[in-house]
Amino acid sequence: MGNPDTDKDVENNKDPAAMIATASIDDIDAEARIATDEEHGHSFWEAVRLYPTAVGWSMFFSLGVIMCAFDPQLLGQLYATPAFQRDFGYLYDGNWIISAPWQTGLSMGSPIGQVVGAFFAAFPMEWYGRKKTFGACVILTTGCVFIQFFARSLPVLLVGELLGGLVLGTYAVIAPAYASEVCPLALRGVLTSCTNICFVTGQLIANGVIAGTHVLDSHWAYSAAFCAQWIWPLVILIGLPFAPESPWWLQRRGRFEDAEKALKRLASSNVDVKPTLAMIIETDRLEREMESGTTYWDCFNKINRRRTEIAIGVYTIQVLSGIYLVGYATYFFTRKSQSPVPVLIAGLPTDQAFNMGVGFLAVGFVGTCLSWVLLIYFGRRTIYNWGLGLLAVLQILIGILDCAPNYDNRPAISWAQSVLMLVWNFFYDLSIGPVCFVLLCEVSATRLRGKTIALATAVQALAGIVMTVAIPYMINADQANMRGKLGFFFGGLAILCLVWSYFRVPEL
Repeated sequence: MGNPDTDKDVENNKDPAAMIATASIDDIDAEARIATDEEHGHSFWEAVRLYPTAVGWSMFFSLGVIMCAFDPQLLGQLYATPAFQRDFGYLYDGNWIISAPWQTGLSMGSPIGQVVGAFFAAFPMEWYGRKKTFGACVILTTGCVFIQFFARSLPVLLVGELLGGLVLGTYAVIAPAYASEVCPLALRGVLTSCTNICFVTGQLIANGVIAGTHVLDSHWAYSAAFCAQWIWPLVILIGLPFAPESPWWLQRRGRFEDAEKALKRLASSNVDVKPTLAMIIETDRLEREMESGTTYWDCFNKINRRRTEIAIGVYTIQVLSGIYLVGYATYFFTRKSQSPVPVLIAGLPTDQAFNMGVGFLAVGFVGTCLSWVLLIYFGRRTIYNWGLGLLAVLQILIGILDCAPNYDNRPAISWAQSVLMLVWNFFYDLSIGPVCFVLLCEVSATRLRGKTIALATAVQALAGIVMTVAIPYMINADQANMRGKLGFFFGGLAILCLVWSYFRVPEL
């Protein structure tokens, strides 16, 4: 028996692409080859000129990732905000502090949400499409922000973070999947890597907001920051009704005419989209013949097993190489003697620490933009491995500096560690940060793209949960107080990851 939903979709198209109704497989294959040759022949700027709306809508769907990054980054910066510490913390050694267990609990919202949200996002994305799923998630996010905004106790804030995290986890799946399905080959690397720049942008905006509000002595020091999260749903919900659906999803539903219309909306008027539609149909047919499947279990069958391993590996390496320290950047940079934050970490005054936190992510933003140039001229494997090697070296250097004699009375060492963290973040966002999302999309089978990205996101988030539990205990003064010695920990992990990447990640 056929799929009743698909059959109904086909019946609803009065002229479901005459090419499909009358052409033979050989004819479709010939059209598909034309489209493939054309895509490989386009330079980056030619593709931008031919597919300007594809660029715009891909970036529009990536706005959800900004929300996904804003919330956990905001929370990490609030731990160093005096008003938040006073209203939600307790006295330790004469200063206010948020305890490590509560830091861990609050910070769990994002990684737990990514695990659950990523798994569940793949189902509505396949049933209802990328567009409707995105819209529903944005509406839910708007509601969850109300809980965070009105929270005046840690338990209520915890509920808001957990519920919000469940929805935010879906955006990291929707955005790269949509970008990879609406963009031609020449644009795919740059636009799927936009997921990373949206993460950086969300973190940068969160740092900028807190840098401006942390001086307030009332609840608005943190309430105003939570309120800022409503800006993105407003922008998205205004523009979403005009967005085209993914032509790959429409084709899988048997809606060939709608897929053709979507392709026309994504390209300029002088582009013939019929060969592209033929390529989509032929790719889907070949994957069905290879029994690629569409379930989570199919991600682990023989033909897809290595694809799944690579997707999970390159995404999880982001956590293992030290990216979760970005959320604690301001906390890391703070000096006890001049700050209400009762920790002795990297040794900078509070205002300079907040400014360094903003600069930290601004450097990352520049690095991601420069990565687009590298993606045009160099292979994904080359960029990824060289970048990972540099990150390992920089982390180990940070650890070595922390072992210097008389560290506490030598502020120059603190500044050197802070500068090395800035350099680390630059190379992260130049290499493994954006290239990870390119690999995620390009390595997965098209029929399993959403589920492969969801699996990789979930495993990465599980690793993030481990780091979320561990980092507060490793850096807090009332716990391990490791300071920059965390560089040895993450540098060692990065070296192990580089060995795996060298032998398992191919060029694409």
